This record gives sequence, structure tokens and C-alpha cells, in this order.
Amino acid sequence: MNLLRGEAIRLFSTRLPLWALIAASASGAGLTGLLALIGPEHSTPPLPGIDTAEGVSFVVGLSGLLLFVPALLGTIAITSEYRHRTIGTTFLAVPQRGRLLAAKLAVYVLLGLGYGLTAALASALALLGAATLRGVTLGVGVGTLATMLLQLAAAAAVYTVLGVAIGALARHQLLAIGIVVGYFYFLEPVLMLLPGLNHVYPYLPGGATAALTDFTLLTDALATQVPLGTAVLLPPLAGAALLAVYALVGAGAGLLVPLQRDLA
Repeated sequence: MNLLRGEAIRLFSTRLPLWALIAASASGAGLTGLLALIGPEHSTPPLPGIDTAEGVSFVVGLSGLLLFVPALLGTIAITSEYRHRTIGTTFLAVPQRGRLLAAKLAVYVLLGLGYGLTAALASALALLGAATLRGVTLGVGVGTLATMLLQLAAAAAVYTVLGVAIGALARHQLLAIGIVVGYFYFLEPVLMLLPGLNHVYPYLPGGATAALTDFTLLTDALATQVPLGTAVLLPPLAGAALLAVYALVGAGAGLLVPLQRDLA
């Protein structure tokens, strides 16, 4: 508990939690509110409106495309300690690296979960506000909407762990940030587009998240454009299980790699 408390104090002595709060609020309320206010039915081609279950699922699921943000937060959190050389002092103060790294990872997971819950709350308020302004009734009940948003919050915690793992492997902050942005924002979408290789997409973090949230818009759209066939997402439970595996692998990398090498 002392280690957890110390890591929490260290983290909240930086501006990272504040930036996480701002980013979560902006990505949740901004994207969801704008789409809901404009109305998916006014897009080209028209999509189901927020007065249908499909329309609400689309508006909420699209937020999954911004999950690289909590991954970036996890990367910055761990690489900042290498960049400013504070991790060496921390290891000297607490020689049991395993316990210390476990405490760090737990605090980072809570940061990611806090990001996800903040984004979920902002999305819910924006969606309900847009529906009220437009005078329409949401196509899903409060319980279903809460489940959708909590799924994204859990995915945000997983992405934070993956960001921590990438940062622990790379250590250099700019390199780690480049890997996170390049992979989640560029490589995964490209793999989804390439015939033949797109069958790998359902087993990547983005595909697992889309399966968990039942966000099939992109794969359904590609199915009509790619002549050689497109990827088929996993069932939601399988997507959740795959994300859990990614979380375990990321946690293992974030814990074991710093144990095995020097700080220089």
C-alpha cells in the first residue's frame, strides 16, 4: 500500500492526470456529441440515426478509434521516468523492483480506467444532450448505453497497459510515442484495408475492441469494396477475452523487461 500510495503521489505531482482528464473529456464529448448532434442519418451514405440501436452503437463505437490516446498516456507515463532519470532514484529507494513495478503498473491501469470512465461519462452526457436538443429518443435504454460505454472504459485500461509495455521496451520517449501512434493510428487501419492481410485484423487490439463493442461499420463497409473478402470480427466475448490476453502480455512486458536490464 505504501508503494501504491507513493506511485500515486508521484503521478499526480505531474500534469499527466490533468492532460488525461482534458483528453478524455474532449474525445468523449467532442466526437460523440458532434456526431449525435449532426445525426448519422445525414451522412453520405446515410447511416441509422441515434433513435435506433444501430445508430447509438455506431456513435459510441466510433470512440474506439481514439483509444490510442490512453496508450499514449501509458507510454508517456513510463518513459518520462527514463527521460528525467527519476526511475534510477526510485529503484535505489526500493530495491525490490518487482514490487515497485507492480505498483507502478497498478497505478497506470487506474489512470487508464479513469480516462475511460471520464470519456464514457462525457460521451453519455453529450449523447443525451444531443438527443434532447434534437427532440429524439435514444434507440437504447440507459442500461444498454452504460454497458457500451463501460466496455470502452475497460478497453482504455487495456490500451494504457499496452502503452506502458511499449514504453518499457523502447524507453526513449519519442521513439515509443512514434511506435504507438504509428501502430494504432496507421498500421492497424492499413492492415484492415489490405486484401489477404486484413484477416489478421480481428486478432489485433483494434479488431478485438471492435468485436467487444460490436462496432462493425468499418468492416461491413470494406466488405462491399474489397473483392477478395474482408475480415470477420470475433464474437463480443471472444473480443473481450483477447483484450484480456493483450492486457496480460502487456503487463508481463511492463514488469519483466525492466527487471532484466540496466538503467543506462
